[in-house]
Amino acid sequence: MEKQNLTVMNEFILVGITDRPELQAPLFGLFFIIYLTSLMGNMGMIILTIVDSRLQTPMYFFLKHLAVTDLGYSTAIGPKMIENFVVNQNTISYYLCAIQLACFLLFITCELFILSAMSYDRYVAICNPLLYTAIMSQKKCWLLVVIAYLYGLFLSLTITLKMFKLSFCSYNVINHFFCDCITLVPLLCSNTHDIQLVILIFAIFDLISSLLVVLMSYLLILIAILRMNSTAGRHKAFATCGSHLTVVIVFYGTLISMYLQPNYSHSFDTDKLASIFYTMIIPMLNPLIYSLRNKDVKSAGQRIWKKVCKI
Repeated sequence: MEKQNLTVMNEFILVGITDRPELQAPLFGLFFIIYLTSLMGNMGMIILTIVDSRLQTPMYFFLKHLAVTDLGYSTAIGPKMIENFVVNQNTISYYLCAIQLACFLLFITCELFILSAMSYDRYVAICNPLLYTAIMSQKKCWLLVVIAYLYGLFLSLTITLKMFKLSFCSYNVINHFFCDCITLVPLLCSNTHDIQLVILIFAIFDLISSLLVVLMSYLLILIAILRMNSTAGRHKAFATCGSHLTVVIVFYGTLISMYLQPNYSHSFDTDKLASIFYTMIIPMLNPLIYSLRNKDVKSAGQRIWKKVCKI
């Protein structure tokens, strides 16, 4: 039976991270710096991988698109989240909320499958080094990325259109800092069984299928490393996939704790903390992890900087 108090929804109110006035200014400064660092880091990674000829390899091709997805969903959420610290009541229009949800779902889904493509790339590089160029051709790399973007777009439109075709109640307060599936579903007056089922199916399929590719790739990588006789070879192999493995553990761990836990165990405070981590912190950390641990990226940055200084 449908709930009552149906109304034409024009806007939502985002509660944000906290309602404590003394924390607004410090949090504004903190998240402004985090978003600015994320913006500069990911833009820098995209520019480096486009401009520097030595970074025109499959590994950095995927790294560039990882930066694009990080930039995409952090920008869809970050500015509006930061605005919440400087306004009395942070509202978001009905259609802007739908766009924010669609962009978030698009880029977060793409990131899952780009990370799994990167793990496959590392598997080929370590286990089949002689055939690496042939297997990871430019055509294949583009195919993997395009499939990720098209699937992400399909998922994003399916969930967003299905959700926003349903009726919302007169209560329009979202206990979060952005429009997410988990926080929008309780505001629906229509029967939510179908939309909840769709979200759950997509979440399980996306997380498990992409994670299986990652786990299988790293299992085969581990077997190949253990068979190596050279200690230097083992160290080089671990160094090759160390940055990616760090990113994978942090990203998947956060999403699994967020979306695959039972409804009764959800805590708004815990969900907000997890959401902050994967929407703001991870996009900032990814370019730092890859640049600080990667000699090629650091060398490319130094070459570009020298060229800029000469101009």
